[in-house]
Amino acid sequence: MPRRKLRVKAADSARINTELTELRTLLEIHTEWPEAVLAEAEEVAERPRLPEYDATDLPLFTVDPPGSRDLDQAMHLTHRAGGGYRVFYAIADVAAFVRPGGAIDAEARRRVETLYFPDHRIPLHPARISEDAASLLPGEPRPALLWQLDLDADGALVVADLRRALVRSHRRLDYAAVERAVDLGGADEQLALLATVGRLREEQERARGGISLPVPEQEVEETLHGYVLGFRAPGPADGWNAQISLLTGMAAAELMLDAGVGLLRTLPAAPAGAYERLRRIAAALDVDWPRALPYPELIRSLDPDVPLNAAFLNACTGLLRGAGYRAFDASRGLSAPAEPEHAALAAPYAHCTAPLRRLGDRFAQEVCAAVAAGEDVPDWAREALPEVPALMASGDRRAGEVERACVDLVEAELLAGREGEDFSAVVIDVDEKRPASGTVQLRDPAVRARCDAPDVTAGGADGAADGAAVGRLPLGRVIDVRLTKADPATRTVRFAAV
Repeated sequence: MPRRKLRVKAADSARINTELTELRTLLEIHTEWPEAVLAEAEEVAERPRLPEYDATDLPLFTVDPPGSRDLDQAMHLTHRAGGGYRVFYAIADVAAFVRPGGAIDAEARRRVETLYFPDHRIPLHPARISEDAASLLPGEPRPALLWQLDLDADGALVVADLRRALVRSHRRLDYAAVERAVDLGGADEQLALLATVGRLREEQERARGGISLPVPEQEVEETLHGYVLGFRAPGPADGWNAQISLLTGMAAAELMLDAGVGLLRTLPAAPAGAYERLRRIAAALDVDWPRALPYPELIRSLDPDVPLNAAFLNACTGLLRGAGYRAFDASRGLSAPAEPEHAALAAPYAHCTAPLRRLGDRFAQEVCAAVAAGEDVPDWAREALPEVPALMASGDRRAGEVERACVDLVEAELLAGREGEDFSAVVIDVDEKRPASGTVQLRDPAVRARCDAPDVTAGGADGAADGAAVGRLPLGRVIDVRLTKADPATRTVRFAAV
């Protein structure tokens, strides 16, 4: 994935690795595997459930970050006779390796999802499965759920089909390689079609009223010289690849809703008051938002590299709160949501394309495979459905806690000993109840932290007047800030406006 490199002093790897180990202990993250899980993984890796249908001649390819081995998805794209496109999307069949009620199943329900530390990945499944026997590695035959998604000339889904198949990826690519080939005009037919279909699906998203926020993500990276922080901005190839996954997730959601049983990824629509608050923020940031301009179109017009736009986009993330999972099974009295749409996508949606890394995807996959084949949903999957939303909610909370704690630690390490230094920063958030407090984003180093406006209440009459002007952080503005605290022990960084 594209990264914006920063010229900053790297934090010492050895010291941070020790602190990361202590952090895993503090957060009660289990890194070791029970012997029963490892033994079962070895056994099932040698004798997985294999499908009858052989699709190994289909020239699939994967697109993942460099070095990845837990490859969930592979694809092949082609033109349809008479117009339009056909997308084959293979998803690792994790259920072919996980015995219901077995040791791997029980451990996966405890872990819920893969956790990412800068120095160590805590996988959902043992490496023998997630990075080997079940992973769609190039040249290796693998059991998979193979979707066939037929699109019209505008990229709209016409028909979706799903079957178990034995597949083989023919090549492994990364985002940068795909983007480079397309940009330089050297893309082969497959990559050219990925770009074409990806862009068409982005237009379909636009027509639905869906939106993806282009907010750069803060990222920790280990280099030869230690850990550094950067902001990762997803590139076009990330978007094209994501659109194929989203297409599959929306097809899966419709399949399950029609059958009356399944697991959805949901996000409620934001209340009208939230949009009015955003309009006030837009006005304060000089972001032009005419009443007639829909919110998704406004987002697409903004450049996250512009400080005022970045602050507004950060405020928009508040509309994405409340995402969760919803299980339903009409045969057991568990009704589907009355409004099943995922608000950001403007369509019903299901997580089903990352079963190696996310527990709920395995259950959604099994429901879809059974429904598509005209078979009963397996009892083990049906019985577990009501429990999965709570499990996924706990897993999401833990993953968020891990991510934030790791970033906080590296931020504090990078800045430790530099208290009193001044930096340039953008005010990206202001506490509505306490406008003298908020969040600033530094460019160099790539740090986000709490910041307070100067305390001017001790001044005289003139000081009080000044306080009304400067005792409030100016949202969206570039200001000078002074580092007041950088404590790795508590993973705390604080600034004060100068």
